[in-house]
Amino acid sequence: MDLLSATDWLRQRPAYTYPLAVAFVGLTFLFRLAASDYLSGFPFLSFLPAILLASFIGGAGPGLVAAVLAAFIVQQFFVEPHDVFWPMNAGQWVGLSTYVINAAIIIGLMEMIIIAHGRQSRLRGELNSFNTRLEQTVVQRTAELRHEMEENAAAQAQIRQLQKMETIGQLTGGVAHDFNNMLAIIIGNLDLAQRRLTGSEDPRLLHSIQNAKDGAQRAAVLTARLLAFSRQQPLAPEVIDLNKLVGGMSELLRRTLGEQIRIETVLAGGLWPSFADLSQLENAILNLAVNARDAMPGGGHLTIETANTELDERYSRMHSEVEAGQYVMVSMTDTGTGMSPDVIDRAFDPFYTTKGPGKGTGLGLSQVYGYIKQSGGHIKIYSEIDRGTTVKIYLPRHVGATDARLSAAGAQPLPQGSVNDTILVVEDDENVRIMTAESLHELGYTVLQAASGMEALLILEENREVDLIFTDIVMPQMSGRQLADIVQEKWPAIRILYTTGYTRNAIVHNGVLDHGVSLLAKPFSLEQLAHKIRELLNVPARMEDERT
Repeated sequence: MDLLSATDWLRQRPAYTYPLAVAFVGLTFLFRLAASDYLSGFPFLSFLPAILLASFIGGAGPGLVAAVLAAFIVQQFFVEPHDVFWPMNAGQWVGLSTYVINAAIIIGLMEMIIIAHGRQSRLRGELNSFNTRLEQTVVQRTAELRHEMEENAAAQAQIRQLQKMETIGQLTGGVAHDFNNMLAIIIGNLDLAQRRLTGSEDPRLLHSIQNAKDGAQRAAVLTARLLAFSRQQPLAPEVIDLNKLVGGMSELLRRTLGEQIRIETVLAGGLWPSFADLSQLENAILNLAVNARDAMPGGGHLTIETANTELDERYSRMHSEVEAGQYVMVSMTDTGTGMSPDVIDRAFDPFYTTKGPGKGTGLGLSQVYGYIKQSGGHIKIYSEIDRGTTVKIYLPRHVGATDARLSAAGAQPLPQGSVNDTILVVEDDENVRIMTAESLHELGYTVLQAASGMEALLILEENREVDLIFTDIVMPQMSGRQLADIVQEKWPAIRILYTTGYTRNAIVHNGVLDHGVSLLAKPFSLEQLAHKIRELLNVPARMEDERT
């Protein structure tokens, strides 16, 4: 087969094979003439090698030419009488017939060998091509598997991080619940003490009360951040135009960050609306801006950018907690010191901070993380040492009514109540209940108290003049929501205001307050209580009925 392969090029050129067939017969003829003194008889046998060679190099065509030419030469020169082509007797016919049969066998065998060789060559070529494609496929699939393994490893790391954050979140949520009840008592009583001071007391007493109040408020902020991190804060989402939000916060950010930080905004045209809690989003942007300022102690440049974007399936596979879809993105890029990969991995952990003692609680980024995740969004940090940091927030695109708005809360005077307005306080914690009742008395309301839902129903049966029920949600035997359902069925004109230090309950689903529900989260100040109560009592009863 190696010799056949070596002569393939010759078989593909008929212009060479036919002359060679004639040459083989001619050489054999000359050899026969030269050896005529030594050879006698069987002249046809001498030309069979020539036919074999002609068939070998050219196939059936040159083999037939060689066979016919050899038969003519033998009949003309080596068979008596000369110059006669056809045999003259039976012996000559036997010799010619034997020659023809042998020549046909030789030509046929060689043709079959050549055909088999050609088929083998084609199969070998196809096999080589298949092996090449297989190798390419193996290389490609190996690269894909390696990429998938990397994606899976990243996804597993994300899952482990999420599980760790979830575990810490459950712990912090429980701790925050207890803290909120205690802080509600502290802040409420400090408010009452401050309000009851006549002004003739020792100034040091006023200063001490204010310091205690400030400390309690800072503790309340930390507790709120713990709830935000654990995704247990109640959210009141609304349609938001991020361009208007960023534009409206520009002046606040400039005052907060100082003159050393140059702020630039890049707002996308045709930005989609998003659906989120406005105040929490403002706090998130402010937190990130303060972190950016701290990363640029010598001053720098902060760029705030908005854009429409889409997170595809591939990105979703790499970040298992992200759902593929359309998002509204706001990014904040600073020119500060940057973060190492190790710091990025731990950036959202609660109480983790790279700032010096007294310069940070380590809850800022964890609060932002919890809020964004609770809102169904995504947050990602990109950073390089000494080259700055970019933090991108992705909020799901809102599809529907696009009446995006911004709240315009401002300082308002403390509203006073009236003895004609009766409020029923329902709270199982005695200290919180007493503090709340005293605060409402201080505001001028008529106040009734109940330690449970059942006691509240008994009071309502005897006192039909109750205008509002201020109830805790988490109570034994009967929850605040169960109490409210009964009250709304029997006395639909009574307004309901909930309070709680823990938000995974009957009025919050998927982190969002139920429609028509009013909530004042613990701990609350006297001012917050006064505004919320007045807000509900000022709503006409029929509108309140429709809302609830």
